[in-house]
Amino acid sequence: MSAKATALLPVHEEAGAKLVDFAGYRMPLQYKGILHEHRAVRESAGVFDVSHMGEFRVRGAEARTFLNRVTVNNTRKLAIGQVQYSAMMTPEGGIVDDLLVYCEAEDEFLLVVNASNRDKDMAWLRRHAPEGITIEDESDATSLLAVQGPKAWPLVCSLCDEGGLEELPYYWFRHGHLRGIPALISRTGYTGERGFELYVRNEHAVALWKLLFEEGRTVDIQPVGLGARDTLRLEMKFALYGNDIDMETSTIEANLGWITRHKKPVDFLGKEVVRKHLAEGPPRLLIGFELLDKGIARQGATCHRGAEEIGRVTSGAMSPSLGKAIGMAYLRSDLAEEGSDFEVEIRGKRLRARVVPTPFYEPELPAR
Repeated sequence: MSAKATALLPVHEEAGAKLVDFAGYRMPLQYKGILHEHRAVRESAGVFDVSHMGEFRVRGAEARTFLNRVTVNNTRKLAIGQVQYSAMMTPEGGIVDDLLVYCEAEDEFLLVVNASNRDKDMAWLRRHAPEGITIEDESDATSLLAVQGPKAWPLVCSLCDEGGLEELPYYWFRHGHLRGIPALISRTGYTGERGFELYVRNEHAVALWKLLFEEGRTVDIQPVGLGARDTLRLEMKFALYGNDIDMETSTIEANLGWITRHKKPVDFLGKEVVRKHLAEGPPRLLIGFELLDKGIARQGATCHRGAEEIGRVTSGAMSPSLGKAIGMAYLRSDLAEEGSDFEVEIRGKRLRARVVPTPFYEPELPAR
């Protein structure tokens, strides 16, 4: 089956992007180069086409209660206009997906899910939805542009017809217009920098892209592909589904206990496994590490302490901001303390590594 195209594919082709098939879509991997694009986001502003993400609209009088049962965070705490990072788990404790939950109204929520999990997530939600809940897939009609970086913040604020975006808190959203283009404007992102994620109908995507680049010339705004998106999120230790979390990992193992509200008064899916891992300790933990020897640890590389294999690398790259090789790995929990040393096997050679504090990189203008 051929890959799908986002509404912005002609723009990427015109810009000379290197295109790859990703999560069923034809997507830009890079334009001028991963290092160039990474630095643009850290130092100025970058724009990502992330229209491959899935958007589901959940409605019904009991929508909040339903979502509180199928997600690990507490939707009872969500105010209208607020966004919540969360995850869905199986009763056996695996992560179905990580996602964003947008509270549009007391009886209406927007879920933003990973593109690769779109069909699986929809089936999972419909399987567990009680009578009276409707779930609509709006993904194919929606485009999503992420505008990230220290200079992205004032740029998008200046484009808002209604004004006042400067007062929008982190992980809140509002509906508005960007020079006449209707959009859901969200103070979220996957880079750690200040910025916005902008949801528009497909028919407005090209116009919004052009507007951002016309008005962003003074800050040298750059298009950014999936390559730099990966290095940016890795520097923040943001998990990538399929690499760092999956159906075989629990949120506690993935160090996502901060979104797992195990004390909320509802038996959410996966709660028993969460409680067991909290009471007894998880068998392994997702940690951040840096290599002490020259090399790059890629996904799948094994981790060792002496003759014993103690874990496996899930993500790894050379950090453009720090100039060192960093990564994430699941290690046996009793060997996962910060400062612990271990070895990573790369092409038959053992390289020294150390568990370090995360995030690896602290932006000058933090998202919060």
